[in-house]
Amino acid sequence: MPTTHATAKDRSAVRTLLRLWPYVRPVRVRLFTAAFVAIVASCTGLVIPLVLKWMVDGPIADRDPAGVWLGALYLLLLGVAEAVLFGLRRWLVARPLSHVEAEMRAGLYRHLQRLPVAFHDRWASGQLLSRGTTDLMLLRMFLAFPLTFLLVNGVTILVGVVIMLIQDWRLGLVILGPAVPVVVTCVVFESRYARVARRAQDQVGDLTTVVEESVLGIRIIKGFGRHRSQARVFRELSETLRGTELRKARLLATIWGVIVTLPEVAIGVALVLGAVQVADGSLSAGTLVAFLSTALALRWPVDSIGFLLAMSQEAATATERYFEVMDAEPEDAGGREPAVRGGERGPAAGLRFDDVVFRYPDADPGSPPVLDRVDLHIRPGESMALVGATGSGKTTLTALVPRLHEVTSGRITLDGEDITAMSREELRSKVAVAFEEPTLFSASVGENVLMGAGDTAGAAELERALGVAQAEFVHALPQGTGTQVGEQGLSLSGGQRQRIALARAVVGRPRFLVLDDPLSALDVHTEAAVEAALRQVLADTTALIVAHRPSTVLLADRVALLSNGRIAAVGTHHDLLRTNAEYAHLMSGREPGEPFGEQEADRR
Repeated sequence: MPTTHATAKDRSAVRTLLRLWPYVRPVRVRLFTAAFVAIVASCTGLVIPLVLKWMVDGPIADRDPAGVWLGALYLLLLGVAEAVLFGLRRWLVARPLSHVEAEMRAGLYRHLQRLPVAFHDRWASGQLLSRGTTDLMLLRMFLAFPLTFLLVNGVTILVGVVIMLIQDWRLGLVILGPAVPVVVTCVVFESRYARVARRAQDQVGDLTTVVEESVLGIRIIKGFGRHRSQARVFRELSETLRGTELRKARLLATIWGVIVTLPEVAIGVALVLGAVQVADGSLSAGTLVAFLSTALALRWPVDSIGFLLAMSQEAATATERYFEVMDAEPEDAGGREPAVRGGERGPAAGLRFDDVVFRYPDADPGSPPVLDRVDLHIRPGESMALVGATGSGKTTLTALVPRLHEVTSGRITLDGEDITAMSREELRSKVAVAFEEPTLFSASVGENVLMGAGDTAGAAELERALGVAQAEFVHALPQGTGTQVGEQGLSLSGGQRQRIALARAVVGRPRFLVLDDPLSALDVHTEAAVEAALRQVLADTTALIVAHRPSTVLLADRVALLSNGRIAAVGTHHDLLRTNAEYAHLMSGREPGEPFGEQEADRR
């Protein structure tokens, strides 16, 4: 996973969090209302010390029981009002903020679907998963609590300080004494905590990746007896994350120690000085009670600064991580002006590769390209087998047709039209693909197959596709085509998954078919049956088929040999067996230089 995040020194938490505004704007009225209600509720609590002052200097001093009961009623009403207002704030924010979280998660998912394959090749799935779950939960918590209470507590502290200064300005200055060291501590804490919080969230993503891979690869882990080594890897990552979380806890404990201790000391000093003033008659007892009650009422707003800042920093790093994905450039939805014009056009053009060069986006610009000046023409209705040694670029070449990757230079045309001039939706409605490693989703067999067709496809198309792929075994499953295949389709055998994937490729009757060794997991008898049915499909489409075995090659009209990223030869299977030593050895499985007789070639 690329380390693209900014350091704590070159990013502002406030500027980062402001990026959430487009998501918050639709619910801003309720959030502002909730903040206002919370401010009123908090300030209502500051009226209680003033009532206490009135009671001490009035009814209590005058020994007036009726006045005391009246004061108690006032205090009860103020307490009820404060509780009701805070409850109203909670009600105001709960629904809209859950909506914000849901919208952000849906937006992230949509964006992930539009990002190019090269992006997903670089990013660990666990890192993406943690951004869509843990990070968004942190953002919802920030919007629900710290965002509001940083404002509410700030206003409460300001109003409380004004009240205390009015009561007695000298005692008020004593209370304000710790303000400077507290502010300095908060500034230092912010930068350090931001770095540690970011590290912890990235480590959560790494841990999520290990868990996901272990679950998906549980058969491999058990089959090779690697559960202890996997547990060790998980334990090491867990211990690393634990250490980072403890570092966060130590930082939070430090700031909390400063924020709690200094104000408490100031309150103690004010109590002593106030008591002396009451004793010499320069301050009333009621005023001292009101002053100290106000100072104690401000303990929560002051004490909460530490963890509110911590939650805000975690929200800022979560926002960074979220927008690292959202800022990634998606595939352009539409087509673009092709770099080269001209060439064959019309319905007789087929599939053509013209001087195609491809290098992976993150590869060194000076490194050799994976595909180098590939020229290949597949005529309309023709099937072309693509053969080559491992690593020659076959799978990469097939991925260029549906634009899973973009060509570095050159162009690819379908029926004479540059594929970059088409929208991806149009292109992928014309081209169907089946990969060597079939991916099935946690859905029914029928839903997996019909993913390859339009929304109007029904039972007839499904049955035809299953017949072509020789996948009638699905009818013997517990619920037939409605059977849930489970995550990654692991409840099925490799050959069964491959046949369902092949059915998905042919169900939409595509004009162009790209098959990446689609029969590699089938037994000999099933392979022969599938090939017989597939020949009927290939008669009505233009196909490019990656092949490793002669039986698959024989499905095609012609064969192209890909060697070191270039098309080395094109011809029929029998012609290439006779004339091309590299092709003959690929088909025979012999080592280069080992003789391959003409009689054996004739038999093939």
